[in-house]
Amino acid sequence: MVSKSDQLLIVVSILEGRHFPKRPKHMLVVEAKFDGEQLATDPVDHTDQPEFATELAWEIDRKALHQHRLQRTPIKLQCFALDPVSSAKETIGYIVLDLRTAQETKQAPKWYQLLSNKYTKFKAEILISIALETDTKAPVDSFKAKGAPPRDGKVAASLSALEPKDIVAVLNEEGGYHQIGPAEHCTDPFIMSVTIAFATQLEQLIPCTMKLPERQAEFFFYYSLLGNDVTNEPFNDLINPNFEPERASVRIRSSIEILRVYLALQSKLQIHLCCGDQSLGSTEVPLTGLLKKGSTEINQRPVTVEGAFILDPPNRAKQKLAPLPVELAPTVGVSVALQREGIDAQASSDPPSPPPASAASLGPPRKSWTSQALPCSLIELKTQNEHELQHSKKRVLTPIEEKTLTGPKSPSVSPVPPQNPSPPTKDDVTGSEVESLQYDKDPKPNPKAVSSPAPASVVQPVPASHASEAASGQKIAVPATSHHFCFSVDLRSIHDLEVGFPINCILRYSYPFFGSAAPIMTNPPVEVRKNMEVFLPQSYCAFDFATLPHQLQDTFLRIPLLVELWHKDKMSKDLLLGIARIQLSNVLSSEKTRFLGSNGEQCWRQTYSECVPFVTAQGSNNRIMDLSYTVTLEDYGLVKMREILVSDSSQGLSAVQQKPSSVPPAPCPSEVQTEPRETLEYKAALELEMWKEMQEDIFENQLKQKELAHMQALAEEWKKRDRERESLVKKKVAEYTILEGKLQKTLIDLEKREQQLVLAESEVQRERKELKLERERNLQELQDSIRRAKEDCVHQVELERLKMRQLEEDKLRLQQQLTDAENKYKILEKEFVQFKDQQSNKPEIRLQSEINLLTLEKVELERKLESATKSKLHYKQQWGRALKELARLKQREQESQMARLKKQQEELEQMRLRYLAAEEKDTVKTERQELLDIRNELNRLRQQEQKQYQDSREIASGKMDSPRGNTLEEGLDDYLTRLIEERDTLMRTGVYNHEDRIISELDRQIREVLAKSNASN
Repeated sequence: MVSKSDQLLIVVSILEGRHFPKRPKHMLVVEAKFDGEQLATDPVDHTDQPEFATELAWEIDRKALHQHRLQRTPIKLQCFALDPVSSAKETIGYIVLDLRTAQETKQAPKWYQLLSNKYTKFKAEILISIALETDTKAPVDSFKAKGAPPRDGKVAASLSALEPKDIVAVLNEEGGYHQIGPAEHCTDPFIMSVTIAFATQLEQLIPCTMKLPERQAEFFFYYSLLGNDVTNEPFNDLINPNFEPERASVRIRSSIEILRVYLALQSKLQIHLCCGDQSLGSTEVPLTGLLKKGSTEINQRPVTVEGAFILDPPNRAKQKLAPLPVELAPTVGVSVALQREGIDAQASSDPPSPPPASAASLGPPRKSWTSQALPCSLIELKTQNEHELQHSKKRVLTPIEEKTLTGPKSPSVSPVPPQNPSPPTKDDVTGSEVESLQYDKDPKPNPKAVSSPAPASVVQPVPASHASEAASGQKIAVPATSHHFCFSVDLRSIHDLEVGFPINCILRYSYPFFGSAAPIMTNPPVEVRKNMEVFLPQSYCAFDFATLPHQLQDTFLRIPLLVELWHKDKMSKDLLLGIARIQLSNVLSSEKTRFLGSNGEQCWRQTYSECVPFVTAQGSNNRIMDLSYTVTLEDYGLVKMREILVSDSSQGLSAVQQKPSSVPPAPCPSEVQTEPRETLEYKAALELEMWKEMQEDIFENQLKQKELAHMQALAEEWKKRDRERESLVKKKVAEYTILEGKLQKTLIDLEKREQQLVLAESEVQRERKELKLERERNLQELQDSIRRAKEDCVHQVELERLKMRQLEEDKLRLQQQLTDAENKYKILEKEFVQFKDQQSNKPEIRLQSEINLLTLEKVELERKLESATKSKLHYKQQWGRALKELARLKQREQESQMARLKKQQEELEQMRLRYLAAEEKDTVKTERQELLDIRNELNRLRQQEQKQYQDSREIASGKMDSPRGNTLEEGLDDYLTRLIEERDTLMRTGVYNHEDRIISELDRQIREVLAKSNASN
């Protein structure tokens, strides 16, 4: 029972994003996957700064968390663009979170940039924080009754209540199985296994333009089984893939109904053919056929889905590749089996069936197996020969190969490895021991070991796997004088780059003395720049071999280890930049340290570290950069006694030396002399010569058989290479045909496009000429219109000036008439005074006649005054009309000029408006000043008339009312005219309109004056 404090929550907070492009018709969704369980955020708008504000949590205990941290299980977040209309999901990018960074203390969120971002022009980022929290959910009350198991009739009803998201595979480490579905329904144990048996036509997946990452590239199949990544044994040949059929099995605890639903959800198993971290092709194996609805076949026997599935290259639709014929399509043979665990136990007790022909023809088993770090109790990896896993460290183990030498004086020996089911250890003898025996100072064979037969107690029984070796020779035992050594090379880092450009480098070296001539290379390539130290990946390698100590010392002194520096470029061929020389004899002079071996024996270790320069491979020995390395030599002591195989020629030699022992002893000299041909010596010599001839015939037959075998092998190799060349030629011909069709189509499109471009260019030239002519014509018209407008303006100004001069002349004439009238009025006033004086002295009749005469004169004068007043009013009205007409003409001309100039040039219009406004302002000021002068003059005349009327009232009071009414009426008319002129003057300025307050007030006063004038009439 896990305590409450041991239950944790892995909480991933997805807060917001930035630097996203705006896509109004799409939504953003982030899906997070951890330990086979997938969670997702709610869809949000696809804006430049989306707000997710979502927390995703996974339940886990401390033990499982520790295991995941050891395995470095990542949390992968994938960002999708979702189309709500079509429900299509488009991958934008992903983020990988390290579980080791999650702590129980609260940490500030960080911005993570999307990897493999689809929006290449935008550096999209998401603000994420990861933390561990204690699971504080309420525990289940202990006194509650447990749910009863469901009845048979209600199983389907209980399963229908389950949601698809609840049916996931959960790892149970204690039980060593995966649980699918709720615990109360998971009662049946199952075993699910996937077997990759064979593959054909894999070379069709690699286009001619693709460059593989290495010279000896390794290919393997990869798939994910219930969240566990599985790869098969790597192979190098795509044309004839040679790998062992391998099976990956996983234990499952579930029920048939839930398992059927789970297989319907996870309906396909994707299998990829990979080279390094690149997928060359993939296929999908349907899993829905394992558990068909209503089928009970799984209760009696295992159910399988198997066949040859076609591999499709990635992005076939994007590359627009033509479909291949069925006989040339790349295929992989896959078998997926599902069975109950009890049936598996019964099947394992039966004798194993022979492998199928397709699997048996794949070649001998290999000693390599690649697997991601999976629990041993969960996935059992098996091959046809049950070969075991390789060590986690990268070691080069030299296999023991049989060598045959034809020289009679140096018989070929081949040590046989012990029949030990354990993996190869440091005690295994390699081909270097044979070399040490051949390079011995005394090359002559030991006469005791060669001439004398091997004792029976020493000869080991021959195993069945080495029956072919037993048929070709005899095994003898010789004491081992070699030591078992383990030499490790660790190329740690490179630094202090001298060249001025960055390089993408790998290191490569080979030392055949260690038993393997295959080159050792670091991988992947690393980029090095100036003032930078880079640690090399996969740079550790250990060699196990057996040799004599003095031979080891002599080889280390004579032959240094040459490390090559290669620059890898995807666009060009690999370039050898420089070579570093490592003197291996330095490790022999370092201090020895003692340690105990695996069997408790005493061993010695020597370690040496140094920094050596890389110098240019050609030309002057210029330094490129420095290499830091560490070499270690471990001595495990003498090699134990091994079995060595003696060739036929050595056996023949021993048989010759043993033959006299089987011949009877020579007779005593006392016996009778016989014929020379009858002597034992002659018979022995004859038998020896016959045996030699027979051996020569046997040897010639063996040579002929070997020659025939070599010729057959060469013929087979030639046929194989011929088939490879033929398949490659067919592939290239198909590719070239497709490319030729594409090229022809592209050429036709280019010709059409070129014609369209020529037509478009001519059209553009024509339109450009037309636009140029149109522009010149418009410019000429604009200049003409501006010139005409200027001339019209000058003419209008001249006309207005003439009108002004005429009005001034009329004004002066009226002023002269008014002066004459005033003079007459003064004369009449003097005469009236004189008449008044005379009237006071003359009699009444003469006075009456004079009064009548004066009355007539007065009436005449009044008539003249009235006519002068009316003419003055007429001229005044004419002056107002002239001003109004002038303003109207100016306004009309101004509007027409503004309409024309507004279309052509706005700046000229503004300047003209300023000029006209200033000129009109001056004109208005001048007119206003003149009007004020006229008004003042009229007021003065009015005052004089009022004085005259007052004087005349004394004489004739009855006749004084009419002039007073006329004077009042003339004052109202003058006031009305002044109001109208002021309103029109303000309106002509263009500053005011009818809605302004001052214009409204003037309109009101005009209406009041009109009302008074009507009332007086």
